[in-house]
Order: sequence, then C-alpha cells, then structure tokens
Amino acid sequence: MDKLAIGIDMGGHYIKAALIEGEKFLRRWEEPTFKTRTVEGVIDQLQGIVKQLQPPGYVLPVGVGVPGFLDMDREHVVLLPNFPGWEGLPLKSMLEDGLKTDVAIENDANCFALGEGLAGLAKGLKNLVAITLGTGIGGGIVLDGKLLKGAHGYAGEPGHMAFGKDEPCGCGCRGHLEAISGTDAMEKRAIRLGLPDDMEVLWPRRKEAAVAEIIRPSLNAIAKAIASIVHLLDPEMIILGGGFSRAEGLLQELKPLVQSYLVPHFRDTFRLEISSLGNDAALLGAASLVQDRSTTAA
Repeated sequence: MDKLAIGIDMGGHYIKAALIEGEKFLRRWEEPTFKTRTVEGVIDQLQGIVKQLQPPGYVLPVGVGVPGFLDMDREHVVLLPNFPGWEGLPLKSMLEDGLKTDVAIENDANCFALGEGLAGLAKGLKNLVAITLGTGIGGGIVLDGKLLKGAHGYAGEPGHMAFGKDEPCGCGCRGHLEAISGTDAMEKRAIRLGLPDDMEVLWPRRKEAAVAEIIRPSLNAIAKAIASIVHLLDPEMIILGGGFSRAEGLLQELKPLVQSYLVPHFRDTFRLEISSLGNDAALLGAASLVQDRSTTAA
C-alpha cells in the first residue's frame, strides 16, 4: 500500500481521523474529545481510534494536527488553549509511546494549509495562506512551496493579530482578532445584547440592526486581517476553512470589505476562496506529515 498513513485532527470538542492512502480516504472516524482533556485520557482515546482505522497486520505512522502552539522541532507543546495543563509536555514522544508507532505533530491550521495545497483549490500553488474561522481563528502559510514556521515555530497565527481594543482573548491578551471575530466571541456579545448565542441562528439575521452590531465589526476585522496578509505576503490565494467559513454568503460579504482595504494593484491579483475539502484538508495534511515513513507489519 503506497503512502498509507493515519491522519488525526485533534479538536477541543471532536477528534476526527482517517486512514488515507496518498490522497484517497479509505476509512473515517469521528467522536467527541475526552471530556476532561487530560493528556492520558486523550492518548487512550487516540489508541482506540487508531485501532479502529488500522488495517489488520499493519503498524501505520500517524500524523496529528493539534490546536495551538508547538516548539520549533514539533516535539513539545508550548500552548494549547483548549487543553489546559499540556504546556511543556513532550507530546510527540508521549504519543509515540502510547500509540507504539512513528508520530508527527503539527499545528492544525498548518495541516489544513498543507492539505489544501495537496488536493484542494490551492493544489499546485507555491504561495498560499489558509485561515480557519471558527471558535478560534488559526492560519497556515506556505511560501515557495514550504510551510512557513518562523524563527521559533510560531508563524501563521492571524487570530492573534491585534485589531481590537480591550476584548479579552483566550491567550491572556486583549484586542486580538480571535477575541473579536471568533464565533465564541460573537456569541458572547450576542448574550450581552439579549440575542441567541448561536451563530447558525444569528448569521441569517445579519441584516437586522441588533445582529449587525455583532457581526459587522467581526467581518470588518477579518477583512482587515486578510488585507494585511495580502499586503505582507502577496499570496496566490487565501483559502478559508473552519465552521464559520461555511456560513452561506460569507464570501460575498467579505470580498468587498477586503477589496476596500487593498492597495489598488493588489486588487487584480487578490483571490479569496472557501475550502472545497472542508474538514478533510486538515486530515490530509496531517497524514502527509508521515506518508513518506515506513509502514511495518504488526
């Protein structure tokens, strides 16, 4: 079996996984994340998931996308906001010990970017930026065909670009994009205004004055962030993923806002798209981290 591996997207609410050969999905699995989110509990959970996906007679390498900051060598956790107490853990070696196989870990939004470049709308492009819009806001940057990690491994975090004022961010700072435009942040503002705390309910009502007071500033901040990224990196494409990216009409709302912030000569080359792969992009990217590694018999 050529390039056979397991890709895992380790979310705060759900863990998604797949058995992937090349770019082909052979089996899928999804279940709620272990409630207490302890590292021991999650590793036990991943053991069960890998057992469900792994073909009899094989020990497959596993790539895992994790929602937060990792060190430059992709061995230790720096910060996983949805998994408190994991800071400093040697996650790669702990997973290898628990799963009894070769493991690679990477930021989940970076996995999303890799997957889009392999098989999504950005396939074949050398310069792209992927942004995930959901509870939080993440990002992955591919320049000259390579994932950009930065000097310390932290590059590609649009959710922590500072476009606000005093809005509290989950990272402990204030005024970050995620604190304005993450769906959790928007739903919290809705509660304060006596509105439903559910974006699936709020989004179709976005033209109403009270709801627009919540959504308009959030879209405006996302547009500013995208325009800033375009000016800084000049990518061939910016591709959006995550739950909020699938809101009907989002692209039609965002594009004119982004255009309004772009220097004129960037407007002709600017390309903004919604992922065609959805959740599959992160799984494909995670699996790609280890598909060149050996598959062994059990």
